[in-house]
Parts: sequence; C-alpha cells; structure tokens
Amino acid sequence: MEKTLYLMRHGETEFNVRKKIQGWCDSPLTEIGIQQAQIAGTFFSNNRIEIDHAYSSTSERASDTLEIVTGNQMTYQRLKGLKEWHFGAFEGESEHLNPPIPYGDFFEKFGGESENQMRERLATTLKMIMDSADHQSVLAVSHGAACRGFMQKWSQNQLVDQKSRLKNCCILKFIYKENEFHLVDIINHDFSNIQ
Repeated sequence: MEKTLYLMRHGETEFNVRKKIQGWCDSPLTEIGIQQAQIAGTFFSNNRIEIDHAYSSTSERASDTLEIVTGNQMTYQRLKGLKEWHFGAFEGESEHLNPPIPYGDFFEKFGGESENQMRERLATTLKMIMDSADHQSVLAVSHGAACRGFMQKWSQNQLVDQKSRLKNCCILKFIYKENEFHLVDIINHDFSNIQ
C-alpha cells in the first residue's frame, strides 16, 4: 500500500538571517519565517491535502512552523530523530567556517555527526513513522541539511531533483511503498512578495 510523506523545512530563523550555523542549536522564526509557514499552510488547504499525523523535530523553529502550518488545529509529536545535522563545535558559529560541500565526516571530528549518521537517523525515524498502521498522509517538519540528506539517501528513487538550495518551508513529497521512499514532487514556494 502506498502512503504519502510531506517532509518540510522550517521557516526562516534569526540565525538564517545572521548566517549562523544552526544544527542542534536553535533560534526563533523571523516575521518572514512566520509568513512562509502561513503560505505553506495555505498550500495544504488550497490543494485539499488532508494530513492524518504530524511530527516535528524537537527544535522550536520546526515545531513553531508546524503549528503555524496546521493553524494549531492538529496534535503532533516532536521527535529527536528529525533534528538537523549536529555540527558539534561549529554550532552557532558563522557559516563562513563551513568546509566545502560535501561535508562528509568533517563535523564528526568536532563532536558532531557524520553525513551518513545524520542520513541514517532521519531514515530510521521516518521509516518508523510511516510503518505505523494508521499513517497514510503524514507531515514531518525538519531542517534544510536533514531534508537534503534524506533526499540523497533515496536518490535512486527520485522522480524529480532539486540541485539548488531547499528554501525555507520547502515541501518534499515522498511516496512510501515496500519500505522505500520515492521523491515525487518538490514544492519550493515563491516568497518574493514577503517583506
């Protein structure tokens, strides 16, 4: 049986604006981030997408985004497995300190996670969610590098690809069947009207 996962990145945060490395550390949504989440919520309602279960990372920026998207009308569960990549000693530092992409095992040497550890954590968590019998259409709010890593984990099953950066509140639509995720759509909203 096919199930649907909507994996979404949180809205813009203060650290995004200040170009700070934001993995397991946290910062609040900006006014623009709040508006981005409202636009994402409108996408779900305009397309009559019904979500039966919702999850977010334990980071406040993700749970706040989910609450805005659902209009605080849905109970949800916060899971550590949906957190962003752990950047170790680089948490909260300037983004200009990031190594060249791909990061690989770089952050593991500084108390963080390797890229593979992060991917496997996300994959294990999302498979656990989707294997629940009563879960047919799920929304999970996570983070930019985490979403990208999860995409790459299932790259052999992608029907679409996004080479550029995943914008805040980007939605990745996956079909889950036979224990595999298939990326079928990427919704990168146009936020050019937001000020």
